[in-house]
Amino acid sequence: MNFFATTTITQFHISLGLALFSIGVVGFLVRRSGLIALMSLELMLNGVNLCLVSFSQMHGNPDGSSLFLFIVLVAAAEAALALSILVALYRKTGSVSLDDFRSLRG
Repeated sequence: MNFFATTTITQFHISLGLALFSIGVVGFLVRRSGLIALMSLELMLNGVNLCLVSFSQMHGNPDGSSLFLFIVLVAAAEAALALSILVALYRKTGSVSLDDFRSLRG
């Protein structure tokens, strides 16, 4: 009976992770704002992290939690770098539209 309770919780976590990832993909492909694209990328990473941790918990392997920490650290560094690029783009063009990146060519 404990197996069924764990499976139901795992299925919920997998469904939630899939929903987060799907919302992130749609947001990344549809919107042209740099900030929306960055938030959508973070949603995709969080969806993958949720699935990774729930699969790790289901199989009783603690390696997923350590990989989760590494992915969160990389995502934080990626967000800091992307925000600095967007600030530089805003200072140069006055907007954060991804179409304005073409104007940065030398």
